[in-house]
This record gives sequence, structure tokens and C-alpha cells, in this order.
Amino acid sequence: MKRFEGSEQYVATDDLKLAVNAAITLQRPLLIKGEPGTGKTLLAEEVSSALGLKLLQWHVKSTTKAQQGLYEYDAVSRLRDSQLGDERVKDIRNYIIQGVLWQAFTADEPLVLLIDEIDKADIEFPNDLLRELDRMEFYVYETRELIKAKHRPIVFITSNNEKELPDAFLRRCFFHYIQFPDKNTMQKIVDVHYPGLKKELLKAALDCFFDIRGLPGLKKKPTTSELIDWLKLLLAEDIPAEALRSADHKLVVPPLHGALLKNEQDVHLFERLIFMAKQGR
Repeated sequence: MKRFEGSEQYVATDDLKLAVNAAITLQRPLLIKGEPGTGKTLLAEEVSSALGLKLLQWHVKSTTKAQQGLYEYDAVSRLRDSQLGDERVKDIRNYIIQGVLWQAFTADEPLVLLIDEIDKADIEFPNDLLRELDRMEFYVYETRELIKAKHRPIVFITSNNEKELPDAFLRRCFFHYIQFPDKNTMQKIVDVHYPGLKKELLKAALDCFFDIRGLPGLKKKPTTSELIDWLKLLLAEDIPAEALRSADHKLVVPPLHGALLKNEQDVHLFERLIFMAKQGR
């Protein structure tokens, strides 16, 4: 198996690349945590692209059950077909719906499997997947067959820390926390999206962005994806770098700040702090 060395579209730090390759070597799921917008989901997509492997994604919701990742038996359709005299009812396999894990286990080639936002589901969800992710197999009771993985997929599991994950589940994973990018790393990320961005605008935008993130009391700090959206708007509206700073280089309410601040409490807090700074001059 090739090693992951990052990609042109994804700026991966050395410790992140080390974590990905460690999980591949250990053949254990890589549990990725970090602030929203730090590229947790995108990582699986970029690893699959860089290694030339197919990607299967399972986006977990609050109503998702572990069984859905294995398979579901559509008894309702079978009952309806039996009432209509459909010949398909004679074979129960016609009513077994393969889940993402089944597809990953029976794939003819190794692939990347993403289980996205596992902490959104019920607390029992991770425990219900322990055996399947550990042994790479599960039993289909309706058809009395054992589904075993032809190839062990590279498994990425993301979490936003909405719930604590069980210790038994954590023991089976290799863990990595994606730190929020520092200014130098963020500049590299922006360069990927906007390689021709003027240095003056980039510096002013990054200074403003990190100053806002550093404000005490913010309910929701702006993320990388919101910075990229904001820069897109600044370019579209041809906003000059000077508009992001006052003459004495103090923080001002930036143009189009609705791309960065997403609730009224943070906007009011920000405006109040700017007002107090002006009063204190």
C-alpha cells in the first residue's frame, strides 16, 4: 500500500500524514476529531484520490442505526409483492438492501471507507459496530450467510465531539486531533484556492480573520471554509485591503462579515468590542 504524502488540493501537516500512514500500517480505523471546518471529511476524499482508491461514504445522522451500515431487510416490500403474486418473493435476497459496510467488505479491490460524524448517532452506535470493524465480518440472519471482507478498507471516522465515544471503541482506533491551522498553514490553504491573491489583501484578511477568532466570548468562531467563502466575496466585490483595517491598524467591522459571523450574539459582541476600542482611544 502506498503512503499518503498529501495532495495538491489538501494541505496536510506532517503529523496528520503520520497519523494516516500509521492507521494504514496498523489496519485500524483512523478517528479524526477537530473543529468544524478543519477538513476532517475532506481528508478521506483526498486520501482516496491520492492513493487511487474508490471512496465509500456513510454520513451519520441522529436517526442512523448501525444495522443500516450492514444491511436492511425490506419486509414491507416483500409483503406487498406477495399480495400481488410477484415471483420475487420466493427469494428473500431480493429484499436485502446492502449497506455501506457490506459494499466495502465485498469490493474486489481495497478502498477508503468514511464514517462521517459518528457522534451524531445514538451512544450505542459505535459499540454496535465494534465487532464488524474489528473482525471485518458480519452475519446475515435472513439468508444465513457470513459476509467477510475480501480486503480490509482504510477506515476514516470523524467526530465533532458532540458526544463522548465509548472506551472500547476508542481502543480499536488510531486517534488524531486536527489542530486549527496556524497563520502560515492557513496561507498555504488559501494559496490552493486562490493562488493569484494579492499579498496585501491576503495579509489583511488573515490578520482580520485570526483577530476575530481570538475574540473572547464568541459563540461560534469562523472556520477555514468560512474564510474561503469570505475571500471569494472580497474578490467578487473587489474590496481593497485597506477596507479591512483602520488607519492605525486596529480591528474594524469588516465588509461582508456575515460570511464569518453566523449569529446575532457574535455580531453584537463584535460591534460592542469595536465600539469600546474606539471609545478608549
